[in-house]
Amino acid sequence: MNTNFFHVITPRFFPVLQWYENRKGEKVACLHAHHSNIEYSEKAFQQYDVDTLHFVDPGLLICVTQEASFRHSDAQRKAAEQIAWIEKCGADAILITCTNYIALLEEANLNCSIPILKIDEPYFEALCRQPRPPIMLFTNPATVEGTVKRFTDYAKAKGSEMQPDVRVLEGVFPLIMQGKKEEYLHEICAFLHNLVKEDPEQIVSVAQLSMVEAAQQFERQTSIPVIHPLGTLQAYIADEWKLNRF
Repeated sequence: MNTNFFHVITPRFFPVLQWYENRKGEKVACLHAHHSNIEYSEKAFQQYDVDTLHFVDPGLLICVTQEASFRHSDAQRKAAEQIAWIEKCGADAILITCTNYIALLEEANLNCSIPILKIDEPYFEALCRQPRPPIMLFTNPATVEGTVKRFTDYAKAKGSEMQPDVRVLEGVFPLIMQGKKEEYLHEICAFLHNLVKEDPEQIVSVAQLSMVEAAQQFERQTSIPVIHPLGTLQAYIADEWKLNRF
């Protein structure tokens, strides 16, 4: 797999499956709000003969959440412009790893000529299949509202009224933004242990890619599965996308 990195300051879920059937030598572009998500999307494609391009733009979401003068319509337009730019770079498909980006693009009624895979949809699909409402754990409060709304809409479209048990681990997200990754992962893993102590039968999930390593560490320590966006993305690619393996 070849990787390229760019720093820059829809079709629904199943059309992606249809478009990828019997294709070879694909180039997948990944749009992130933070550079830490690059390594996770790389893991999703590491077994396949594809080129990956990475586009990272933390600035847009900073403007949305911190600048009162920055209008929501401006954010939608900017997000749509980013997708248009990625299209021009020769990508065959786009993976979006940030739920807030996904929400902005859906609100903008994006018209894109190439398939878009929204990383939260395989995750939502896995949650909808659970026998009881799962815990949906966050560290970034800014992503909660958009993610929960998208999940609720997705579940309703599937005929489900499931409501997740939303938990937010407050005060931890700044650690990853400051480059304190080990501290960040430690806090999440400790919180997961406490959740299971409260109720060993709980179905636990983490909603952000940045939380995946902590979830995997917890799984190794306890043999208790945690649903997370990387695992569900990998399962979707393996089951549905017709990509050549190395």
